[in-house]
Amino acid sequence: MAVKKGANTVEPIRDIEKIKEIKKYLLHRSYRNYLLFTFGINSGLRISDILPLRVMDVKYTNYLIIKEKKTKNIRKTIINETLRREIDRYTRKMADSEYLFPSQKGERPISRIQAWQIIHTAAKACGVEGPIGTHTLRKTFGYHFYQKTKDVAMLQYIFGHSSPSITLRYIGINDEMVSKALEEFSL
Repeated sequence: MAVKKGANTVEPIRDIEKIKEIKKYLLHRSYRNYLLFTFGINSGLRISDILPLRVMDVKYTNYLIIKEKKTKNIRKTIINETLRREIDRYTRKMADSEYLFPSQKGERPISRIQAWQIIHTAAKACGVEGPIGTHTLRKTFGYHFYQKTKDVAMLQYIFGHSSPSITLRYIGINDEMVSKALEEFSL
């Protein structure tokens, strides 16, 4: 599974302050949209696996078990404390059968395009540079997981990548960042 670089490549949000700013921006406009962003950056799931979720999929469990739409692999991921708190608050008055991210246009979840508009608009309003899209959420999760743990093997496993180099390139660890780290390193 190769990660392609091209015009449609999006970047992770590297700046924690920008993440907080986007959360605040979304929270003041729509709790659904705030949860979508929070869910994406805390789960590392693809948007295609997040949008069809229903309340019952996340409300009564500490683990989310899904069949990934892209790979058809079964994936089990923990619902961390931050995400659990937000899910509980958000779903308090929702029926178990409701979509977690319902469209206002009927009995279906928001579309991938609508999710892109939500994320793109919020990022732009908060001054986030670079190409931003729905995949930014997954890449942001990966980037910050790696920055915190430095465990590329674990992240490779989480993402289902075939090599560490693919994972590093995927989360935006580039030659410039490596050069800067080496420049600051000495014994």
